[in-house]
Amino acid sequence: MYFDYTYVIFVLPAVILSLWASWNVKRTYRKYSQQFNSRGITGAQAARLVLDANNLRNVPIQHVGAELSDHFDPTSNAVFLSDSVYGSTSTAAVGVACHEVGHAIQHAENYLPIRIRQAIIPATSFGEKLSVPLLIIGLFLSSYSQKFLYLAYAGILLYGLCVLFQVVTLPTEFDASSRALRSIESMGLLEGEELKGAKKVLRAAALTYVAALATTMMQLLRFIVLVNNRKRD
Repeated sequence: MYFDYTYVIFVLPAVILSLWASWNVKRTYRKYSQQFNSRGITGAQAARLVLDANNLRNVPIQHVGAELSDHFDPTSNAVFLSDSVYGSTSTAAVGVACHEVGHAIQHAENYLPIRIRQAIIPATSFGEKLSVPLLIIGLFLSSYSQKFLYLAYAGILLYGLCVLFQVVTLPTEFDASSRALRSIESMGLLEGEELKGAKKVLRAAALTYVAALATTMMQLLRFIVLVNNRKRD
């Protein structure tokens, strides 16, 4: 039986971190979805106020059904809010709604990381589909000829595009949360413990992106070790 020590050493700790981050964001969101703001402002209303304050009255707010499917779509230039955010007056809903508005503001300002992320999406999609198959084929055929390791290295390079995508995603998400919290505080949408609740929700959400990047980077390192080990054999 083959035991892949590289997965245990490199990837498993990052996977455990990702599982914890996912559990933590759900737990934090559930907690602060029960903390309601004193002004009675819904997620959709907060989003509209922040959009209008940034001269983005042309950006519509759409209601979508799936839970935690909130996002900004640059193609339609619209903010989409889920059931648990759109009509809720919780501090979690206000925080999430304003975070998505943060992405709309980034788009309007041509924020560099979001421009890079949008530009590399096609290449990232291509790399995600072909990287692992090329790696596996290259490793398998290398037992016949070391020249096939070039296929494996090509797979590593393509997988590196996935890492790059997540690297530029990280500042994009952190910046959107920072914009959201500044707007919430300056406009008085939340205050005191309510503001702290929104901060905790957005901080927990940000950790999921950190964990995702760590997992992808460790997977890339694992692939490099596997190919280099085969090269030495």
